[in-house]
Amino acid sequence: MPDINYVLASKSPRRAELMHYITPDFEILPAECGENPPDGIEPDEIPEFLAVQKALDVCKKRPDSLVIGCDTVVILNGEILGKPKDMDDAFRMLKALSGRVHTVVSGVCICYKGKTLSFTQKTAVEFYPISDEDIRDYISQSNPLDKAGSYGIQDKGGLFVKEICGDYYNVVGLPVARLNLEIKKLVMLLG
Repeated sequence: MPDINYVLASKSPRRAELMHYITPDFEILPAECGENPPDGIEPDEIPEFLAVQKALDVCKKRPDSLVIGCDTVVILNGEILGKPKDMDDAFRMLKALSGRVHTVVSGVCICYKGKTLSFTQKTAVEFYPISDEDIRDYISQSNPLDKAGSYGIQDKGGLFVKEICGDYYNVVGLPVARLNLEIKKLVMLLG
């Protein structure tokens, strides 16, 4: 692989941890664009749309780098459960997820040498039924406010998970295996 300057267009500490699987050396430069998808876009298309916007925004500042944008949402019955606005909202989301299957959707965009490649990765997650007491304990011991769907599978939120079908790291926030493959394909294509 050629010498590449990687830039992660995200302030997520979980994404930064996962990026280390791909390369030990990268810059973190969060995008400064808004997260407002156009009306009429399907919920499972929104993360890829936002990932492209983020990557293109940062690519303007780092045109000679390989820029990675990402956005992750939790979808339950066609409704996006984003980051909760407060602890009551976090409780509502976790109560809704209890005993049910939801989908974690990440959109990823790679910008390199004037080319843009984007994709969507989906993982189905089933929760055990969760008591109100367990939800309150989780909310008080974790920080649900910075997590889509109000939980982190990599922390005590993993205790709620009965089963996943798909990429575990996608649920954490960055589908690193697919991202690594797509980066290699793009770099080989562009030389």
